Amino acid sequence: MDWANAGAPGLADIEALAEAARAALPAPFAGPAREVLLRIAEMADDDMLGSVGAQDPFELTGLYDGIPLTERSVMDQPDRPDTIWLFRRAILDEWCERQEVPLGELVAHIVVHEFAHHFGWSDADIARIDRWWE
Repeated sequence: MDWANAGAPGLADIEALAEAARAALPAPFAGPAREVLLRIAEMADDDMLGSVGAQDPFELTGLYDGIPLTERSVMDQPDRPDTIWLFRRAILDEWCERQEVPLGELVAHIVVHEFAHHFGWSDADIARIDRWWE
């Protein structure tokens, strides 16, 4: 990579990495995962931060907005589609802190973590899909 002329990864770059991570999900989850919207924003807004009890937008790299599949009932009438939000500036900040982790791996880890909320995965379920510590 020619760092002399490189710029920081933009929203489209993060989105491409997130889409690749979604496409890499195992077969039982890949189809349903395509039904979840992926949105990339610069930073989480105040409402998003408040929903998770955070104050610093650099603390929040991703957010699942929806009703987990394991908690849904026929009585639930969603008012918006399930959405996974990724926050570019917070992701880049964490990437800089974790110098040894490639950006694609970090984004994939965040995407899997947010899909874990959607699918209602346990830590063991996540570990079968995302071997982050290896």
